Amino acid sequence: MAGRRARCRLPDLMVHTEESYAALIGATRATLTRDMPPPALVIEIVSPGTANRVRDYRYKRTEYAAREILEYWIVDPQMKQITICQWVEGQYEDKVFTGATCMESVVIADWALTVEQVFNSANRPELPGE
Repeated sequence: MAGRRARCRLPDLMVHTEESYAALIGATRATLTRDMPPPALVIEIVSPGTANRVRDYRYKRTEYAAREILEYWIVDPQMKQITICQWVEGQYEDKVFTGATCMESVVIADWALTVEQVFNSANRPELPGE
């Protein structure tokens, strides 16, 4: 179900707290429901189309704010930008990152990638074992 009345979401990526991870034990899908503890970070990748943009930038943001999720990232391949919404004193404060700007996260403290590196797989750092 989608929109303001959504009872659950299946984010593109979640970083769990110990409590939210424990709530998923035995589950068949990593679905974010209203009755489970919130994860620390939710990342959504904007799909093409106006309706998807509105859903990711507006409706999901409202739903995640109601859950007081510490960070909500909106990864927008079309605009080549990443918006990091950080939960501060009861509301999200947004920071939009583009180009060679290194992103700042309170959940992933040692994050050292730029937006260009995220969107350009040729410039991605080498992973251990590669």
